[in-house]
Amino acid sequence: MQPSPRPPTSSAVSTAPVTFYPTRKETRSTCCYCGVGCGVIITSEGKQIVDVKGDPEHPANAGRLCSKGATLHLTTKLDARALYPERRLSRDLPRDRVDWDTALDHVVDRFADIIQTHGPDAVAFYISGQLLTEDYYVFNKLAKGLIGTNNVDTNSRLCMSSAVAGYKATLGADAPPACYEDIEQTNCLFIAGSNTAFAHPVLFRRIEDAKAKNPALKVVVVDPRRTDTAQFADLHLAILPGTDVALFNGLLHVMLWEGLLDMAYIRHHTEGFEALKETVREYTPKMVADICGIGEKDIIQAAKWFGAGPTLSLYCMGLNQSIHGTEKNAALINLHLATGQIGIPGAGPFSLTGQPNAMGGREVGGMANLLSGHRDLANAAHRAEVAQLWGIPEVPAQPGKTAVEMFEALKTGEIKAIWIACTNPAHSMPDLNPVLSALQHAELVVLQDAFNNTESNAYADVVLPATTWGEKEGTVTNSERRITRVRQAVPNPGETRHDWETVVDFAQRLERKLGKANLLFQYPDTESIFNEHRETTRERDLDISGLSYHILETQGPQQWPFKAGATQGQARLYGDGVFQTASGKAQFMRAVYKGTADKPDARHPFHLLTGRLRDQWHGMSRTGTLAQLYQHAEEPVVSMHADDMQRRQIKNGDIVNIRNKRGNLVIKVQQSNEVKPAELFIPMHWGSQHMQGLGVNALMPSAFDKNSKQPELKHTAVNVEKLQLPWQMTVMRKCNQPHLMADIRPMLAKFDYATLGLYGRGDGMLILRVAHKTAPDASLIATLDGLLGMVEGAPMLQLDDVKRGISKRILVEAAQVTGVRLIGETLAAEWLKQVMVEGAFTDAVRKWALAPLAAPPTGQKTRGKIVCNCLDVSENEIIDTCQMGADLATLQAKLKCGTSCGSCKPELLRLVNQYGKNHG
Repeated sequence: MQPSPRPPTSSAVSTAPVTFYPTRKETRSTCCYCGVGCGVIITSEGKQIVDVKGDPEHPANAGRLCSKGATLHLTTKLDARALYPERRLSRDLPRDRVDWDTALDHVVDRFADIIQTHGPDAVAFYISGQLLTEDYYVFNKLAKGLIGTNNVDTNSRLCMSSAVAGYKATLGADAPPACYEDIEQTNCLFIAGSNTAFAHPVLFRRIEDAKAKNPALKVVVVDPRRTDTAQFADLHLAILPGTDVALFNGLLHVMLWEGLLDMAYIRHHTEGFEALKETVREYTPKMVADICGIGEKDIIQAAKWFGAGPTLSLYCMGLNQSIHGTEKNAALINLHLATGQIGIPGAGPFSLTGQPNAMGGREVGGMANLLSGHRDLANAAHRAEVAQLWGIPEVPAQPGKTAVEMFEALKTGEIKAIWIACTNPAHSMPDLNPVLSALQHAELVVLQDAFNNTESNAYADVVLPATTWGEKEGTVTNSERRITRVRQAVPNPGETRHDWETVVDFAQRLERKLGKANLLFQYPDTESIFNEHRETTRERDLDISGLSYHILETQGPQQWPFKAGATQGQARLYGDGVFQTASGKAQFMRAVYKGTADKPDARHPFHLLTGRLRDQWHGMSRTGTLAQLYQHAEEPVVSMHADDMQRRQIKNGDIVNIRNKRGNLVIKVQQSNEVKPAELFIPMHWGSQHMQGLGVNALMPSAFDKNSKQPELKHTAVNVEKLQLPWQMTVMRKCNQPHLMADIRPMLAKFDYATLGLYGRGDGMLILRVAHKTAPDASLIATLDGLLGMVEGAPMLQLDDVKRGISKRILVEAAQVTGVRLIGETLAAEWLKQVMVEGAFTDAVRKWALAPLAAPPTGQKTRGKIVCNCLDVSENEIIDTCQMGADLATLQAKLKCGTSCGSCKPELLRLVNQYGKNHG
């Protein structure tokens, strides 16, 4: 790498201090967001990451990144980071900064006391699919090998456990049999319960390319909502929520009667088909159409396309997050087994993981019912194998608590202490109020995290600061079983430690405290952990005995299995028709449609669905720090069909109360044609850090699948009530104060409605939107004004009309509008937001600010939402260009939108179709 340019030198003697410019370097690693597993090249200067780009040599993405991945380097500021250990000795005291020895010794003492008094099952570990495989491995060994409890589970329980259970029930092992290359080789792409365009954007670029190269490729999308992915499809099956099993059984029924099944494959490579055939006989197209709310012809068409093959199924949370998630997964896999479409190019059931290393966590057994190397905890022989590998007498047989069960046990006191790592259960768990009560009353909550801005942080007695993206070292496995080396680009900031280092240090201290001399945790680096993990996989289905760090570093990412003596991994599984079952044959699973956990009724007539946004990630602890990523969706809204809004006299932007027996959420309404009548949609990202209320997960049922223990996080039944909140306030402030959002967050709960977010480019601006039944206490507004710097003596325009309830503050610094606070007259907020983006303080702003009830200047058109985040192209600019007759190619050539990461291309195409030369 070339160093940064230096200033020209001179032969003259100078007394000026010498400036040293840090050398730039590039480091290959992976993206830390979804399970696509994109390779990235990180550019750093000294201790700072300054750029990121897609790795053109990584087979998962070939250089592409989505809008989130392409902005990773902009999220590396330390404002929201946990940088030092903290501890509190009592819940009524604040946490104090302490050194690592003090923090770890405190946790060791508390854990040892609880274990010796109440037994090892009185402690638990709740970890994350965002940890690296090596981190996962030592956590699992700490719990099951040293402490002697199986109470170690992961947030992957909330997203992937039904996929695991479905694969194991049918194919015998948790091993996705397909690969990304199958997208280019398939003739039918069957996408179920996945808005791939938003959740796995780089994979969707690959789908777009495959469709362009092969126009005969048929894309079928199964989703209640008309998402960007669904709008791309040749056939959208907009089923009623939770009716997937009925649909899949109906497709098999049609294939059976149309002669589309591979009977020879069924005879030689499967078992249980005759029993399944009896089950699906009753699932006629008419019956399935009535259950699913779709047309019979569409069911028949989908079955014919699927049966003709080769067919590749892509599926995600829409199938997994259900009380019948295992059955949904298995019913879809049944279709592949019945048509012989598995283990061949372009075909197979392909579960897409939601997190970057959910797969790696499953490999090392980082769940309450698993052991390392895809072993089952319930299997005595498997427990004995792991005990021998670890050099311990035994692995405990008592089943561990899974995610929902773990927090229930924490609430009852059965579990006394919980260690949470790299996840945010105070936001992401279903039925949140009991979860928060459990955290509040736990004897000890340890939080090991890189960020200090999560909802869970408030409940932590001890905070152990961790490294994060760009700072970590190890490996991850993506959705197609591909293992990639993660390399550290910059030094650890503050006093943060790698997750595996913290666990190993704690384990060594605990060994001494408990008087054990097993020396289970002698790891000088991540490679030593990887090598031990590798040995646990030998002769297992995921055998990586032939893989090493050296191979990953010299030959690039590799798929498993990668056995000793192999030169490369295996792209597809089961091509020989031999499965990981006792008989070697795949098992058909009889699945019967049973409905959802919550069914709409007279009191709760709406289906409420949840899902992801294009530019946000999980609970927004990372993406929520970047103004640019709010521009496509600025604030939380509930999407509602126009017919439902008309019947309830609700207008766009009105505030409603969404409620059911578990809680409520006060939120704005957005009219949408993506949802059907009687259906609503709320993104899952927004929580109490960004709005008044706990977020949509508080409304979700804690009921879970009896096999996978995965809760139903995608759907519930609710009612909608329009609210009258006449007192309204909008606040906007240029974000030159790093902790301003953190200072304002406690105020959100004091209003009936409130949202807090960012907007713009670079530092951008903070935006607070508030509504209330009556004017709040004046001291609250005074406190807010103080935080904003809008106090007496500040350079601002000020107007207070008490009679009309209007108050305006316009902060002007260096001839630019840098802050706005409006009460009572908020219609000009969008115009003023644009003024702040452009920066100039004008006479129009002065005139408006000093006149009560003044309208914004005429002819001032706002930009609307930003559709192309990479190149800052707005919706209104795109519409104007489309109305001039532009097609997609012309639009991209003129405005450049969609020519960078491509995440906005589905929306661009929709706008072209709606407003372009073919419109009308």
